[in-house]
Amino acid sequence: MKGSKSIITGGAGFIGSNLADHLVNIGNKVVVLDNFVSGKKSNLSHLKKKDLKIIKIDISSSKNLEKYFKGTDYVFHLAALAQIIPSIKYPKRYFKNNVTGTIKVLEAAKKVKIKKLIYAASSSCYGTPKKLPTSEKDKIDLKHPYALTKFMGEEIVMNYASQFRMPNISFRFFNVYGPRLNTSGQYSAVIGNFLTQKKNKKPLTIVGDGKQTRDFIHVYDLADAFIKVIKSKSVNKIYNLGSGKKTSINLIAKIFGGKKKFIPIRPGEPKNSLANISKIKKEIKWKPKISIEEGIRKLLRS
Repeated sequence: MKGSKSIITGGAGFIGSNLADHLVNIGNKVVVLDNFVSGKKSNLSHLKKKDLKIIKIDISSSKNLEKYFKGTDYVFHLAALAQIIPSIKYPKRYFKNNVTGTIKVLEAAKKVKIKKLIYAASSSCYGTPKKLPTSEKDKIDLKHPYALTKFMGEEIVMNYASQFRMPNISFRFFNVYGPRLNTSGQYSAVIGNFLTQKKNKKPLTIVGDGKQTRDFIHVYDLADAFIKVIKSKSVNKIYNLGSGKKTSINLIAKIFGGKKKFIPIRPGEPKNSLANISKIKKEIKWKPKISIEEGIRKLLRS
């Protein structure tokens, strides 16, 4: 691991920059490919030049991506458009970024002999799950272009794994939160919103009755899973990546504290989501360590 070279597409974003920190900490040289549409330079400004190279590039329209991949050991493909509502408005944009972009990354990685490629998939592929906790074998139910394009990306990643013997892994993220959370982003919209509202001394807006539950996973636990999986022998696998615990929105509001305001329910949102994480626990000996209480308290202190 020490002295390895890793590429993170979308590495200036919330998850990518936290992963970059973890990789640098274990002695990796990191190359970030990002178009800075949602990523921020400031997310990486604390890292030293000797550990990190930043390349401003749009992977979905790049003509010569493989020149950046020479000598790369690990590829973490996180670059994507990630919000549901805009995906319904601009489906073509989502196909270009999330599907074409993924093919371009796979093609570039295939030409150099990488040790592992990890794709950031999404639990949105389960739609409104019938079964809780939801396992990797449960029904796929694609409700919008965002879910569709992320799932197509995963299918292509897995197809390359079997077709071209590529060492690929797909992680289906549940609700990720933590430092550098994009307060207008898709991943943990509720925690991002509450942080902004708390900072501006506004009441916390709770959708519906607040009894709906989500599976929140701290970005440090997520990064830890990435590092465990590249050290493992696991290839050509799909894993859920969540905490395996359900948390109601009312509980999140309670941890934040302060005034609350209830707003009407949004159509198409699942009432509950919960990851079955027994597969990843068993196969790569990973388990989440940071509780939702501890994670939010850390965020409020920062």
